[in-house]
Amino acid sequence: MPRDSSNSIATEELIKAYMLGYFPMARSRDDETIVWVLPDERGVIPLSQTRSPRKLIRRLNTNPFDIRINTAFGDVIEACAQSTKARPDTWINDTIIEAYTELHYKGLAHSIECWNDNKLVGGLYGVMLGAAFCGESMFSRETDASKIALLHLIARLKIGGFHFIDAQFVNEHLVQFGLIEMPDEDYQKILAPALVTEADFFAAPDQLSTTRVVQLITQTS
Repeated sequence: MPRDSSNSIATEELIKAYMLGYFPMARSRDDETIVWVLPDERGVIPLSQTRSPRKLIRRLNTNPFDIRINTAFGDVIEACAQSTKARPDTWINDTIIEAYTELHYKGLAHSIECWNDNKLVGGLYGVMLGAAFCGESMFSRETDASKIALLHLIARLKIGGFHFIDAQFVNEHLVQFGLIEMPDEDYQKILAPALVTEADFFAAPDQLSTTRVVQLITQTS
């Protein structure tokens, strides 16, 4: 079991924590320490049950953004750590940024990015372990940018053979994409087989067609 708090996170410690269902958070952006969290109730998006609002699909069909993969991971996590009017403080501190950047260098953390006129306007990042993708945070500087990044992530994960996205907490915003709530006991039951299943984040090409993304989003099994 991880320690209660720390001001540094070793890569091995972070990976082991995820394999047990834990993840780190800071109490605030300026707090140097982190705490390890294991929610009693987990928010999960099963990739066999994804969906999207029709309005967002129409927006996606206009190709409003240039989608890139892992070209600006550091900028994405820094943007996620910034305060906004809707989010005055965040749980991402320098300790978190350093740890996940190291995971990115090791090929275990990835970013989906939305660009417009060569400017980063939205995106998300998360951690890949076996066939589980643990979504960490997202940000948006233009309307629907983070949502469209999520649609591209879902499509990519489906192609790559992933089982689910761990959204960590129940979030009403994500229910529209197929998020469900489950107790930790049930989460552990789906986590165990996912950890020993091989999946490929790069099975999909860097540039997925909008038609293919829509097809994958609305495809259930």
